[in-house]
Amino acid sequence: MSTKPPSSASLPSIVQRYFPSTTASSGSDISKLSSSVYPDTYYTDNEKVEINSWVTTSEQLARQDEDQAKHAERLGSLNLHLSTRTTLLGSKPSIADTVLYARLSPAVQTWSNEERTGERGYHHIVRYVDFVQNSPLFGISIPQNDKVAIDPNNVLFVHKPLNPKEEKERKKKEKALEAASNGESQSPLVVGQPKPQEDGGSKKENSVKTPSATNGKVAGAASATQVAQSKKEKIQKAPKQPKAPAKETVLSPCLIDLRVGHILHAVPHPNADSLYISTIACGDSLGTENTSEFNGQVVRTVCSGLNGLIPLAEMQDRKIVAVCNLKPVTMRGVKSAAMVLAASPRLAPGEVDNHAGPVELVNPPVGAKAGERIHFEGWEGEPEGVLNPKKKVWETLQPGFTTTEDLGVAFDAGAVDQLKGVDATILGKLVAASGGECKVTTLKGAVVR
Repeated sequence: MSTKPPSSASLPSIVQRYFPSTTASSGSDISKLSSSVYPDTYYTDNEKVEINSWVTTSEQLARQDEDQAKHAERLGSLNLHLSTRTTLLGSKPSIADTVLYARLSPAVQTWSNEERTGERGYHHIVRYVDFVQNSPLFGISIPQNDKVAIDPNNVLFVHKPLNPKEEKERKKKEKALEAASNGESQSPLVVGQPKPQEDGGSKKENSVKTPSATNGKVAGAASATQVAQSKKEKIQKAPKQPKAPAKETVLSPCLIDLRVGHILHAVPHPNADSLYISTIACGDSLGTENTSEFNGQVVRTVCSGLNGLIPLAEMQDRKIVAVCNLKPVTMRGVKSAAMVLAASPRLAPGEVDNHAGPVELVNPPVGAKAGERIHFEGWEGEPEGVLNPKKKVWETLQPGFTTTEDLGVAFDAGAVDQLKGVDATILGKLVAASGGECKVTTLKGAVVR
């Protein structure tokens, strides 16, 4: 599908064109700009982050030098996102809608009917473009000649809408078939009917003569007594089985889920001067809790106290090491689902940490992919799902995270009180599963957290 890249119009020129009374620069705060354009619309902190992310996505879609396959992947992700939404945020208008329309509409104008509404076409993008240019919701006035010509009756392929009831039945049948294939399916026992007799029992039944009416009443009474006794037996609760003893967890840095992360986008936190909000791909599968989708990738939103310590430009499109199994925390209204590892100088005895830096991010090996496991040599093992905050695993082990004379990152068991008895003559280097050591740029003997 030969989809032409959209317009690379700058943010100030887009704002000037569609909102002449509003001024903007290349460094404008997008969420504040959106609030000034739509003063009657309230945006949550997460929505403000999302607005910034979509403006960045529109910039990436407008790149003229992007690989055709990657460009098609971005369009496919956007099309899927819009399949269940009226606007980028769901139903609220934002400056991101106008920016995306400005940068995408020139390409949509050139799309063929197959690209627009064919079986593999971008139906929802076309519908969205038509909505933005015609709906009063966005408060923009576009001359008729400048609008993308869209014929709502020219639809080449109609996708069958998903019926929730049918989908539920389909999943139910699949589950039943899976249970049957695993040998879990059994014929239900009907109340009032006995279990099937063995071969010997059938002969005995055949030798019994038909009872008289009087005998039948006696037999019926006896049967009722047996049923009553049976019910009493069922009412009696079965004795509780003793709980299996909890599996003892051996303290080890392998309990911490360290992975290669790819920062796709980072912005300043709207409510905290010291924080950045980063969108990071950590190799999670679709549907993982506390994740979302961004540019066709499953990502986590991560808050880090690096604003003022590391330039924002250095937080864009780079690989880092992330701690991925800490319990998510909300930081000034934004839920953070991971932590970025960074190194800072070790404090001297009695010295107070004034958070002045310097700070350096931990760099994974060159070529390591997002989601790849990172571990300390000599401490291999499976990480916990989510670390229990009450057990303070991270707080206990973090003092052992350090940097070496050759700028590597390592684990020093001797610095952890609970591991004093462990042979700590050799530092365990932090390495990737595919090989290669994690490094910092200049800080030796530093604290890593």
